[in-house]
Amino acid sequence: MTPFVVGHATHPQWAGALALVAAQLDAQLSERAGRGSAPPTLGWVYLTDAYAAAAGPLLAALRQRWPGVAFVGTVGIGVCASGVEYFDEPGLVVMLAALPRDQFQVFSGTAGLRGAHSPAQSAATALVHADPSTPDLAELLAELADRTETGYLFGGVSASRRQQVQIADGVFEGGLSGVAFGDGVHVVSRVTQGCTPLGPVHRITASDGTVVLSLDGRPALPELLRDLQLLSTGDAGEALQPRALREAVPRLRRTLVGLTEPPAGAPAAGLAARPAAAQRGSFGEEVRVRHLIGVDPGRKAFAIAEGVRPGMGLSFCERDVAAARRDLVRMCTEVREEFETRAEALRPVTPAAQSAAGAAAAATPGLRRAAEGPAAPGMLGAIYVSCSGRGGPHFGGPSAELQLVRHALGDVPLVGFFAAGEIAHRQLYGYTGVLTVFCA
Repeated sequence: MTPFVVGHATHPQWAGALALVAAQLDAQLSERAGRGSAPPTLGWVYLTDAYAAAAGPLLAALRQRWPGVAFVGTVGIGVCASGVEYFDEPGLVVMLAALPRDQFQVFSGTAGLRGAHSPAQSAATALVHADPSTPDLAELLAELADRTETGYLFGGVSASRRQQVQIADGVFEGGLSGVAFGDGVHVVSRVTQGCTPLGPVHRITASDGTVVLSLDGRPALPELLRDLQLLSTGDAGEALQPRALREAVPRLRRTLVGLTEPPAGAPAAGLAARPAAAQRGSFGEEVRVRHLIGVDPGRKAFAIAEGVRPGMGLSFCERDVAAARRDLVRMCTEVREEFETRAEALRPVTPAAQSAAGAAAAATPGLRRAAEGPAAPGMLGAIYVSCSGRGGPHFGGPSAELQLVRHALGDVPLVGFFAAGEIAHRQLYGYTGVLTVFCA
């Protein structure tokens, strides 16, 4: 089995944290070396912004301790390991893995990613770290996805109150960096949104940049207020009173917007018919959640934190602790069940075993086993990138989010960080968690 090992620590000084992390990693590597495992070739390092200024010395120390290992990573408001979060405090997490050197390539502004059809090495998927100040970031991500065979990216945007740094066999600021994997490295990746839809999916029928002017052929602001139950269904909304809008401000501040691209073949404008209602409970991966940033009573419109165009789907939502917990467990359970299904498909089935399994299922209908304990067969290691607005209290307490992940996935080696934006597929998300698990 390819060894994935993890170390994590907090300490007032980065050197103290690295010493604690190195002791954990060396103990695990020594134990695995006794079983014939190969030495590590690739490392992930995520550090909180308390250590951002020391990224250069930290990388030099990592290289000295594990020569020949390529390191990638970035800074976050928080970092995480299996079941543990270091949020808004000094923290360092490092994961090492022994992957074939011809199955990954580190890229950055000074070492670009070779394309999917490069004769030297193709890229199937890529882990991406991005600087939040990068212009046209969404377009750059789409271009990078086009240079991979699958078009699938995962990762996140650096988050720091101090210095924005990325690590990619060097320390960088600005742009994109990360590591691309060849088709011999298999991953299973999922997204959790953690928002509760408040009403149906509307269709944008008129817009001006970031301003939504009409939904389903009707003025946009009254539709927003109706979905928030701040305006009666029978009210045409011809006179939106200033006092009523002021009273609605606290609710509007909690409201977010979920956007979807127009369906294939849909007209770009003039689509007045309301599409099917959104399923209540959670959003799918096709939805991008954005801030509601203002209202315009004069035009009966509102503005959001992304440019929009007619034909796009739009639904209003709120961040909700209970919904976030349910959707996080749903995502992790799907990932674990995919691994268990794969393992079951590879396991020889005898008539006796099949009969016993059927009897057990009949005796306990609908019973789902908790996953806390060993990871599912085939799980090697994992990267988890969560929004900096989701950590800690949003899930009910310190480390609650990562404890839910560990309970659902099992004890799989895992590292990650709390980001200023999450990357999955070929686009940029917000308020999400992106879980990617490496497969045997």
